[in-house]
Amino acid sequence: MKEFIIKDNEAGKRLDKFLGQYLSKASTGFIYKMLRKKNIVINGKKATGQEKLQVGDIVTLWLSDDTFLKFANDRLARAQRGEGVSVTEFKKAFKSLKGIEVIFENKDVVFVNKPVGILTQKAEQGDVSLNEWIVGYLLDTTAIEPDDLITFRPSVCNRLDRNTSGIVICAKSLKGAQIMAKGLKDRTFKKYYRTVVSGIIDKPEEIKGLLKKDSKTNTVTVRNISDLNDKSDNYKSDNDNPDNDNPNNVKLYNKSKKETSITNDPETDKVNNSSYIETAYSPVSVNKKWNLTYLEVELRTGKTHQIRAHLSGIGHPIVGDPKYGDEKVNENFKQTYGLKSQLLHCYRLEFPDDEAAFGNLAGMEIVAPLYSKFKNLVKDKFTN
Repeated sequence: MKEFIIKDNEAGKRLDKFLGQYLSKASTGFIYKMLRKKNIVINGKKATGQEKLQVGDIVTLWLSDDTFLKFANDRLARAQRGEGVSVTEFKKAFKSLKGIEVIFENKDVVFVNKPVGILTQKAEQGDVSLNEWIVGYLLDTTAIEPDDLITFRPSVCNRLDRNTSGIVICAKSLKGAQIMAKGLKDRTFKKYYRTVVSGIIDKPEEIKGLLKKDSKTNTVTVRNISDLNDKSDNYKSDNDNPDNDNPNNVKLYNKSKKETSITNDPETDKVNNSSYIETAYSPVSVNKKWNLTYLEVELRTGKTHQIRAHLSGIGHPIVGDPKYGDEKVNENFKQTYGLKSQLLHCYRLEFPDDEAAFGNLAGMEIVAPLYSKFKNLVKDKFTN
């Protein structure tokens, strides 16, 4: 017999999903058979598998040790044999990755300020990333125990490019992961970045476009919606048509007048293998002598390299950007400031006043200070 008491990490999960993680080598049919025969019960009562688990629930498995070990996931099987859950990788990441600042933490999420040069997630097997660091941090602060990793592993919820700094959201619990995943998908909280770009931007603007990714070169190309009115292009925009009464629905027409509707839904917004993107920006300060603008950017859709490619596409590349930037400008700042990567920082998150959706994050503003090189450059170039 095995007994599991549900903790915060498992709360909110459906019983059959919970069992599927614990008994990962068992078929779904076997799990449901055990439920029907009351070999698996919750709080001493027969269960269907559809129950939503709550903190303190007791899940009991009336299985022999041999049967349990046969079907248990590898981490659980090692723990049952007294070998414990391996946490070496996480502790190593916590010790080796330096300069990561915890900005805010509650029982479900952690917000950290990621420095330049650190991967959010592994690109290759041997990489060390923030995804491992956060588990190491939570183990070090005793927020979680090794055995907690059997059913839920804390992880990052949003990604930043390796050389983009700023706020990364990390889920400590299943509840936190679900809240953040829904918020990111539905775009119900706002994400703001700070950057320095070439050229003068003297008023707030918003730009809409189509982004197409080239996986071979890991670059993207952007076409602005406003540019698609040209008859030589494959698509025309009808967003300004007075008959288009849905402001969140961008209508495009190809040459044969076949309508394609862009609804701003990240799961469906695909046109000609491109994704719909929307970026808004507002100048914080300008330096006409150096032809620079210190810019705040609102990321309304979150696609690969969106801000970098979108700003470059309108003639305002980010200073230091090796993929989409101006080579001469980049070299100048490299020589003067030792700058080797883009000046792009996820600076602020704003959560709506919706306690039902975000709990104690409702109405909060999370801010990540600029790193020293970025801060000093802004002070040097934009202080009168």
